[in-house]
Amino acid sequence: MVKNAAINPKSMQDVLGDLVQVSRNIGEDSKYVLWGGGNSSVKIEEIDFRGQAAAVLRIKGTGADMKTLTVNDFPGVRLDDIGALRERETMDDDEMASYLAHCMLDPQGPRPSIETLLHGFLPYGTVIHSHADAILALANVEDPEKVIVSALGDRIVVVPYIRPGFTMAKSAAQAVDAMPGAEAMVLLHHGLVTWGRTPMEAYESHIDIVRRAEEFFENHPYPEVGRRARWSPGVRDQLVQRMAPLIRGHLGAKDPVVLRFADDEQLLAFTERDDLEDMARLGVVTPDHLLYTKNVPLVIPAQPDMADSNLDEMVRERIEQYRERYGRYFERYNSGQFVMRSPDPVLVIIPGVGVWSAGPSPSLSRVPLEMYQHAVSILENVEKIGRYQSLSESETFEAEYWPLELSKLSIRPHARELQGKVAMVTGAAAGIGAAIAKRLVKAGAAVVIADRNGERLRDAVKVLAAEGGNDQVSAVVMDVSDESQVMQAFETTVRTYGGLDILVSNAGTAPTGRLTEISLAEWEASLRVNVTGHFLVARQALRLMSRQRTGGNVVFIVSKNALVPGPEFGAYSVAKAAELQLGRIAAIEHGADGIRVNMINPDAIWTDLWSPQLRADRAKAYNIREEDLEDFYRRRSLLRRVVTEEDVAEGVLFFVSERSSRTTGAVLPVDAGIREGFPR
Repeated sequence: MVKNAAINPKSMQDVLGDLVQVSRNIGEDSKYVLWGGGNSSVKIEEIDFRGQAAAVLRIKGTGADMKTLTVNDFPGVRLDDIGALRERETMDDDEMASYLAHCMLDPQGPRPSIETLLHGFLPYGTVIHSHADAILALANVEDPEKVIVSALGDRIVVVPYIRPGFTMAKSAAQAVDAMPGAEAMVLLHHGLVTWGRTPMEAYESHIDIVRRAEEFFENHPYPEVGRRARWSPGVRDQLVQRMAPLIRGHLGAKDPVVLRFADDEQLLAFTERDDLEDMARLGVVTPDHLLYTKNVPLVIPAQPDMADSNLDEMVRERIEQYRERYGRYFERYNSGQFVMRSPDPVLVIIPGVGVWSAGPSPSLSRVPLEMYQHAVSILENVEKIGRYQSLSESETFEAEYWPLELSKLSIRPHARELQGKVAMVTGAAAGIGAAIAKRLVKAGAAVVIADRNGERLRDAVKVLAAEGGNDQVSAVVMDVSDESQVMQAFETTVRTYGGLDILVSNAGTAPTGRLTEISLAEWEASLRVNVTGHFLVARQALRLMSRQRTGGNVVFIVSKNALVPGPEFGAYSVAKAAELQLGRIAAIEHGADGIRVNMINPDAIWTDLWSPQLRADRAKAYNIREEDLEDFYRRRSLLRRVVTEEDVAEGVLFFVSERSSRTTGAVLPVDAGIREGFPR
């Protein structure tokens, strides 16, 4: 039997289950941790591979998110091996990482947290660490020891900032040893550590101490600060529409980025401060954010009355200045061993408007924005009690380029083909449009699906979110033939993702009837949807892509009928021929902008568009039985194969990817070979 006072008495599965539950409780509340931050551990007895009892530290693995943890996210490390390090004087990071790899019960398990030694050195059954907002406000103020005692009492261990690792773990453990009966520990610029015999004890202590900190700030009023007069919502919205494509274009000139925007009341009020630029230079509230946010955001003082060309020049100049400053910062502290990360800003603030964050994917672009929302709350709490004090610039560089922290980037999923791209697909609630949207999501694009059927859109979002995640899919209700709805849909897209790179204009209708029998209303409805609708969405997309100046792709889903009209299908065939010509003209007019426009001609794709009436009408037109219709279409093609909506989606992916980067104005048949439909 292992003898260790810190070992939890419950069974392994029971105590790990308790730890998972309290960890999730903390992880689900963003005021404690954000996006993989924080960690938790438990000390238990297990049977090792030799069949012998061993004291084991189960600790959250690197990169695991506390709100979604499972028992499999807690690798086991031998406590005896960890305890042996207390006698060491020094240990560098590489040596520590190698040592921990040898301590693991399962060498194939997740990599243990970089703060494993801190948890292992503390003589408690369970340890929980978070970056709680209220604690970070106490940990980033001048004379923090005095303030922390005032807020939390005199049984809190305060540890000066040391980068996580062996030295920090040993210093923290020694500080705890020197204060018998200590309740918890505050790591300056870093966060809170609590402990207990069991996960529930450590959790309840954590919640209680954070509550005390919050009550401390609630009892201090906000100081008065000067603020600019608030612009009307309409003025702010116009600036959002004008600025987002410019910001996205300049930041994504080399590698595309997705933007996320926020203007909630607290953020908006912060951007209206007279001292905004000074506040924005104060630095991160915890080094854990550096990997995602950079040390400071970029402020661009745009004004509503500025011409578009002046706004564009201001964005270009400010971003270039930011890059130059970052480059000088890197050169000051780099000893030659590091390669500079992207010098681009991650957060962009427009005074009086709001804050954008940029990232290579929809989910990663949301991370820095959420972190900054919490940073603003922390900065404002600090103002209540004193002056904010972040890390020094050299400490910031050391934290930003810490190899063990940078290694987290290596466990991110590999970039997919369309990562960073934003797409809109019309008529996407079902059929061909839904298949195209699914394929683009799978390829990594952020996809806005548009359709006039709101109920079916909601169902489609659920399906696509299961494929790529909630951040990667957005929906807009839009009738493509209604100009105001089209404009509103594109404005929503800009506000959601910052711009647009891909338009798949797919929405359509399929009226049937001989020219002598079809009504004027049916004829005009076909032209309104199948021609004007494509014109309206293409026009908005081309305008937006032109403002971004990073090129783009437009794909028109046309029809074999544009080249080979069918009997009693005149209203549809004429409109599709016009759509084909529209695509060619768009390709001619926007080639110099780097915008490629291509067309796909499907045939006989059996989707919901084939209503019972349409099936009956087409069978009648070809003088065949309705039950023979599908086989008729299959047999008339050269390949004698059924064509699916997924086949069309693959054609779209080809056109919007770099694989067709030298192709524009092309027509691709996806019809299994209709000889008469060969493009000339």
